[in-house]
Amino acid sequence: MSEHVLGLITGIVFGLLLQKGRVLRFEKQVGAMQLRDMTILKFMLSAILVGMTGFYILKGAGVITLGHKAMNVGAVLIGGLLFGAGWAVMGYCPGTAAGAVGEGRWGALVAIAGMLAGAALYAECFPALRASVLAWKDFGKIGLPETLGLSPWIIIPVFWAIVLALFAWFERKKL
Repeated sequence: MSEHVLGLITGIVFGLLLQKGRVLRFEKQVGAMQLRDMTILKFMLSAILVGMTGFYILKGAGVITLGHKAMNVGAVLIGGLLFGAGWAVMGYCPGTAAGAVGEGRWGALVAIAGMLAGAALYAECFPALRASVLAWKDFGKIGLPETLGLSPWIIIPVFWAIVLALFAWFERKKL
């Protein structure tokens, strides 16, 4: 099976999970921004738990190799601010915008158009950014295990315990 077909299948399954988890709903997006509804955070943390565990199982089995992106402070700060501002203004991140269009909510096309315009603007400004913002501190290709000097199999169970405790707290607080 080609990578494109696997990508399509994975995208469809992800979209179905987004829809089933109700994270495509505008009220869930706003609730997350106001810290009143943790549905989206629970969804994201669940994906991180499954993904990080799966990646390291596949790596240990020799099926995949992991290649980190460089940890560039300027890129992370600016990109995070722009991503957060776009999410706050439009109520969608890239995945939820595509899912909302799939549900027939055509207003999400405005968010997708904004994302595409932002990507085009970034590409146009890249030479200037490379010499300025992207030249800020670059920590290289690191991950949490490398940073802490610990095995991922120590970090993963600790992260699971923290996230599960957080989920229990959310449930007690009805978030």
